[in-house]
Amino acid sequence: MNDVLLDAVGLNKTFGNGVKAVHNVSMTVRRGETVGLVGESGCGKSTTAKMLLRLLTPDSGQLRFDGQDLMSARGSKLRRLRKELQVVPQNPQTSLNPRLTVRQSVEFNLRAHSFPRSEWSQRVSNLLDRVGLTARHGDSYPHEMSGGQLQRAAIARALATEPKLVICDEAVSALDKSVQAQVLNLLAELQRELGVAYLFISHDLSVVEHISDRVVVMYLGRVVEEGPARSVWAAPSHPYTSTLLSASPGTGRSRIVLEGDPPNPANPPTGCVFHTRCPVAFDRCPVEAPSLRTVGRQHNSACLLTSPERPVAMPVVTAMS
Repeated sequence: MNDVLLDAVGLNKTFGNGVKAVHNVSMTVRRGETVGLVGESGCGKSTTAKMLLRLLTPDSGQLRFDGQDLMSARGSKLRRLRKELQVVPQNPQTSLNPRLTVRQSVEFNLRAHSFPRSEWSQRVSNLLDRVGLTARHGDSYPHEMSGGQLQRAAIARALATEPKLVICDEAVSALDKSVQAQVLNLLAELQRELGVAYLFISHDLSVVEHISDRVVVMYLGRVVEEGPARSVWAAPSHPYTSTLLSASPGTGRSRIVLEGDPPNPANPPTGCVFHTRCPVAFDRCPVEAPSLRTVGRQHNSACLLTSPERPVAMPVVTAMS
């Protein structure tokens, strides 16, 4: 069996206002693994996720899911594929219908994908128990539950159709740190039990490192680094990745402070799009756009300074308190 579950090649998306949200993005998710997709707000993470879910149509590129062409899927074929490709959104307060109980919200997903009505009650009870909720929670409305309980309910709804891949879009960013850890541990436990794969989207590399097998880093709509999570965490090879890691609490890294604001995505810089904020930019950076190059085992970086023999050297900046 092909190990690759989701395969995206050269995805591009430009909106009508000229914003080049995603440029030549490629990534794979293998069966049963977790891929972290990270970057600051506005870098194109959510737009990429919406294209993978076919909520947005890419301007160009190729997209295959479980060996099938997702780009050309329409009607009943697309609905069958979406049964196996689910999402846990950032804010369950807005994604769960306030007029439905948790049980009804999970049942709605079963009904949408034509599961026999006779199975609904038992399926929902099993799912609630699996994510750490009770029958009482199932009969509650969203406003009667805590943020952590709501996110567990959103996970139960996503798992209702027995998906092969779940896209978690900032799924723990609105939660307290202690609740974040509980939800992350739950996701890891469910993955071991069910074999489900995750694409875990976040702006926080410390969260992604906790749960991911591999990491993809985006900046201004482009992939700038990708590789095994431990490798990227231990030896980041792109200046932007080093900056993200330095901002994560508890890493012991000196804080790297970028100057200036992110560029306008409707008019990105020439050459390397990061050069206007990069602390190690040199004369080739404004004129030469770097492509992803190998810097280690399954570890790639889009920086003109990086190579297996010479990883990028970031300047040491005094840590901020």
